[in-house]
Parts: sequence; C-alpha cells; structure tokens
Amino acid sequence: MFEKMADIICNYVEVEPGDIRPESRFMEDLGFTSFDFMSMLGELEDEFDVEIDQQEVSAIRTVQEAVDYMTKLSAE
Repeated sequence: MFEKMADIICNYVEVEPGDIRPESRFMEDLGFTSFDFMSMLGELEDEFDVEIDQQEVSAIRTVQEAVDYMTKLSAE
C-alpha cells in the first residue's frame, strides 16, 4: 500500500518515490496544496474503489496516516 501511495503522490508533486517517508507530511514536507490533496483523494477513491469521508481525511497529515486510513477502508 505504501509504494502505491508513493506512486500516486508523485503524480501531484515533484518528488521522487524514494524521498517519500511514512512520516512525510503532505503540505509541509511534500509541497501539496489543498487542491493537490483533494485531487489525490479522488484518485485514491478510484484506484482502491472506496469512498473517502471528507471529515475523516481532514485529520490526515502524514503519508502513513493516509496509508493506514486507506488500508482500513479497503478492509471494510
């Protein structure tokens, strides 16, 4: 899941997959804008065939938090 998330992140910001760490923060470390983040969420919904709750994702700050959330959704 982490590798797939890293690949998707690279579609939105100019960063190498190898530079993405679990503790990387979307806005501060990876340079995401709010629009980038929301666009990425849409792609994640399509990729993993899940429905993301906007309230829940507002608390996600790091790549690992996003991976954990997507893993939880995929298991439901």
